[in-house]
Amino acid sequence: MVVFTLTMPSAGSWNRKWSGEGRIYAKARKNCQVPKEVIGKSFCYRWDDGWVACVQVEKMDSREAQKIIKKSNGFYGYDWMIESIIKYGEIRNINHEETN
Repeated sequence: MVVFTLTMPSAGSWNRKWSGEGRIYAKARKNCQVPKEVIGKSFCYRWDDGWVACVQVEKMDSREAQKIIKKSNGFYGYDWMIESIIKYGEIRNINHEETN
């Protein structure tokens, strides 16, 4: 299994904290669904307002992946980042790029 884990290392909020801090946000995909080139890497996306999201991509056995997914709180609405990493090998905000 390949596990994608989301963190927000830089928050653009008034107190510089993310409301999801301290929680696990992870999703898993089958090995065959994820290009080998992205496994073991971290991908970051920066918004203009100071927020930064990072997605760590790790390969692990099914049992370990299930333990993480069981504790996960979903992916905070950023599933599009996983799809972008799989499709493009980087995080692209396609909707934003098309409007500019």
